[in-house]
Amino acid sequence: MTTPYTPYTPNTDADRQAMLKAIGVSSVADLFQDIPAAYRRPPLDLPSPLSELELRRELEALAAQNRHAGMGPSFLGAGAYNHFVPAVSQAIISRGEFLTAYTPYQAEVSQGTLQVTYELQSLTCQLLDMEVANAGMYEGASALAEAALMACRVTHRYRVAYRDTLSPAYRAVVATYTAPHGIGLYPVGPRDALKPDTACLIVQHPNFFGYLEDLAILGKTAHDAGALLVVSADPTAAALFKAPGGYGADIVTAEGQPLGIPLSFGGPYIGLFTCKSQYLRQMPGRIVGRTVDTQGRTAYVLTLQTREQHIRRERATSNICTSEALLGLMVVVYLATLGKQGLRQVAELGYHKAHYAASLIGKLPGYNLPIQGTFFQEFAVQCPRPPREINAALLERGIIGGLDISDAYPNGMLLCVTEMNTREEIEALVKGLAEIAGE
Repeated sequence: MTTPYTPYTPNTDADRQAMLKAIGVSSVADLFQDIPAAYRRPPLDLPSPLSELELRRELEALAAQNRHAGMGPSFLGAGAYNHFVPAVSQAIISRGEFLTAYTPYQAEVSQGTLQVTYELQSLTCQLLDMEVANAGMYEGASALAEAALMACRVTHRYRVAYRDTLSPAYRAVVATYTAPHGIGLYPVGPRDALKPDTACLIVQHPNFFGYLEDLAILGKTAHDAGALLVVSADPTAAALFKAPGGYGADIVTAEGQPLGIPLSFGGPYIGLFTCKSQYLRQMPGRIVGRTVDTQGRTAYVLTLQTREQHIRRERATSNICTSEALLGLMVVVYLATLGKQGLRQVAELGYHKAHYAASLIGKLPGYNLPIQGTFFQEFAVQCPRPPREINAALLERGIIGGLDISDAYPNGMLLCVTEMNTREEIEALVKGLAEIAGE
């Protein structure tokens, strides 16, 4: 039987016969003999195939059912943030030499990719005020979980404390990573003492509700107990406030999405991971170093690879051995385009616009701000009605509201304001909230 050619199955019949001969079987069916016959071709309830034109129209119709942040005002944050991405970013990352999301295992042949990764590490260290960084993790939550495991390896302790203001989603990921290792996980208040044999104290900065914790006091609490201070940071906030490294943090992770990566309905994102140089050998993930070749030219190499699972699985610090090269490039382009002052301006705009919104909402009858303190671009609001009802009413007005945090505060909503929100949008939100309260 001749198999028809399609762009998705490019091998000819002759190609297939040559491959089958090379592995010593007569037909493709022979490869599936170990599978019971009753399970080899189960019936599939699939619709009839579509042409490319029909498929495109169907996908466009499905996509049109979504409401994304570019279609109108959005005040939703909680870990994924709507920031402006300069057009130059897409232009550069679309170049052919950058079209890979992965680092090859013969990485030294890809000097350009390694140079970009080295720049990512350098910029991450500068931004978070830390000494060393790796080539990127999958996203912020798993980067934080890897930090908890690393702290246990460094201290030889197997308890992890976290501030009760840590993101619930991050907390769940940390629990998923630590549970198989038998590592105890427990919450602490701002001035609680740590339990004996605690490996680290995890603090989110700003915290899940957008407010800044006193890292100086929390760092002293951790270090006095012989534990490490692990910080999950907002990288944009680090351009405005004192970076975690300035407080003596031992390990700092971050979600890199705010640095030039579109929201994309939740991914792909990139986790940033840094630590003090004394803990370098326990750091998970890939690390790119810079050296010179035999002719004295600058060269980039993967370094300390014996920590990685593809080299020495039984001694690996983690089973991650990737680097998110394409997303890392997006971060590098964004930071290089904005520069130090540009990133600070983004942070300042978010800070001032969020405080303007909070000042107006706090004056509305039935609304109040339950948390006092310094916040960045997010803040909590207690509403006169359940947030799900308020968000539904806001959406009817073309506005995406905030995150329902009623489990933390009665009728609580977490609102986020970035440089993308205009004064008119903020005032439309406030007007909408006032109208909804009176309905």
